[in-house]
Amino acid sequence: MREVISLHVGQAGVQIGNACWELYCLEHGLAPDGKSLSPEKQSEGNWPKCFFAEAGSGKYVPRAVFVDLEESVIQEVRNGTYRDLFHPEQMICGKEDAANNYARGHYTIGKELVEQVLDKIRKLADNCHGLQGFLVFHSFGGGTGSGFGALLLERLSADYGKKSKLEFSVYPAPEMATSVVEPYNSILTTHSTLEHSDCAFMVDNEAIYEICQRNLD
Repeated sequence: MREVISLHVGQAGVQIGNACWELYCLEHGLAPDGKSLSPEKQSEGNWPKCFFAEAGSGKYVPRAVFVDLEESVIQEVRNGTYRDLFHPEQMICGKEDAANNYARGHYTIGKELVEQVLDKIRKLADNCHGLQGFLVFHSFGGGTGSGFGALLLERLSADYGKKSKLEFSVYPAPEMATSVVEPYNSILTTHSTLEHSDCAFMVDNEAIYEICQRNLD
């Protein structure tokens, strides 16, 4: 079995992750609590074990870690429809955010949290039979997504050098900016992650909003 570990970093990463795991559950016929809706229909091609670990009770638990330097967005996941899907230990948050500051996410507050995150990743990796790599979801504009995201990718390269690391990144747009320092965060994290990511899927924040508005209208 080939497994993949998903890492959701910062507000954007956590919110994308919340939506992604809902879709993964629908795709594999899993209820919001991780139990299979139709076990007899689980064919080898539809096995959820690439993204999920099967617990002794028959429940499927995501191979995922959610990380944010402050707890409000992760708290939304904990209180949401899929609150029983995720293992509580895999949702990690600090006590203060990065304040849209790359340096806080990378060098100060993020540095205090990274060992705890890597410890959870190690536990997930140890339970894999054939770990293929990591999917990293984050934004380039926020302090946590840019600073802590870059720090985490650097550490993953050091600890899991041969494993693939794929980024799913939200790039900031001038019309949608929530902070004047977003361009600086983006430049710093782009430079920091170039050597540590095998493939990056970039999406433009403004383009996503336009797609949502067009489809909702």
